[in-house]
Amino acid sequence: MANDTPRKILGLLETAAADHGFELVLVETAGSRGNSVVRVYLDHDGGITIDQIAEANKWISAVLDPLPEYAAGYTLEVSSPGIERPLVKVADFVRFTGSDAKISTSHEVDGHKHFTGTIRAVEGDEVVLDTDGGQVRIPHADIKKARLQVQFDFSKEGTADDGI
Repeated sequence: MANDTPRKILGLLETAAADHGFELVLVETAGSRGNSVVRVYLDHDGGITIDQIAEANKWISAVLDPLPEYAAGYTLEVSSPGIERPLVKVADFVRFTGSDAKISTSHEVDGHKHFTGTIRAVEGDEVVLDTDGGQVRIPHADIKKARLQVQFDFSKEGTADDGI
């Protein structure tokens, strides 16, 4: 499949997702013609339920089924973005300012292609990330993949009063 397929699907699904009250977070494609997999990550205020995902499968299929790329069939996977949510749009980085993230770039930035740190700001077209090695400015256009990074503190013991 062409590399522009996820972008094409994103364009087709963005309006439909908004019409159904969802945020379209990310579209990924894998496989080859006849054995294609389309992954659609949706979010909703307060999270997304399994019933909403089941309903989304129907309207997403209605958009994808007529596409020639999928005439031989495909597997559709619809899910929430999860706790380590992908960060795709500039607005995602703005929304999650102050959060920890892992970022991979297509080109070296300050001699590196992989970064882990705290999103400090978005200034113009750059994401400002505080890392152990200092602050780095990453052009949004150079970001290949980015996700929130959640860290759990397992050193704290729970008690019966924690409700666990």
